[in-house]
Amino acid sequence: MHHALMRLSPVLSPADLPRPELDAARLDGELFLLDGCHCPIDEPERPALRAGSLAARFGQRLIAERRSAAWVLGALATAPRVHQLCAGSTARVRPADRSGLELREVVIDEEDLLLIGGFRVTAPVRTVTDLARFSEAFGPEERRIVRRLARIGRVGLDDCLRLMNRRRNLPAKRRATQRLRDALG
Repeated sequence: MHHALMRLSPVLSPADLPRPELDAARLDGELFLLDGCHCPIDEPERPALRAGSLAARFGQRLIAERRSAAWVLGALATAPRVHQLCAGSTARVRPADRSGLELREVVIDEEDLLLIGGFRVTAPVRTVTDLARFSEAFGPEERRIVRRLARIGRVGLDDCLRLMNRRRNLPAKRRATQRLRDALG
């Protein structure tokens, strides 16, 4: 009789194993904590793992955007304290747990999205543009994040302007254009 070894997901939450077991495995040095989820220590922390932790926490119907997307893509070293997720304006998604979550309904095209670790994330050009459009403050930290994302995604100022020019009457377009010229120009 063969016993198939069960391969656990690289991202574990209390939906997979009871929290005391997860905590014990972490204390034994078998797991590390990643944004409220647990991962085997031999799993490198990479975009798919970070995206998987969002999927485990918030389900697979939402989309990582702005700072959360920057974190998944590797432009932020640590997860934001409050995740910034969105849903397409037609999606009708209502997550059960909204703690630690800033959720917006947005108009979004498939071409603005990447599928990473089974979770949708705004592509670097969309993430850069959204950070410039919607960040309350746009100081040195935001400019650094935008420059890192631009490097990771090979995105330039022209790519961002093209994205914003796809839609007429785009809110905060003028402010974003100036911010992006300062950060990337």
